[in-house]
Amino acid sequence: MHDSLPTVGVIARRLDEPIHRIEYVIRSRQISRVSIAGNSRVFSEQQVEMIANELRRMEQERATDD
Repeated sequence: MHDSLPTVGVIARRLDEPIHRIEYVIRSRQISRVSIAGNSRVFSEQQVEMIANELRRMEQERATDD
């Protein structure tokens, strides 16, 4: 468990994904930030899990389309 609320960059590093993919999921799934820290949006751990699940789902769909 992580003690702080992660930013988009932290989420990208944690999930080993490019930032643009994280941004896409946040935008397309309308995931709202929990708060702002400085100029950065921060998200809850539950939202990070939602983002990770969406990325997995997208990968599975891509694999079945091939």
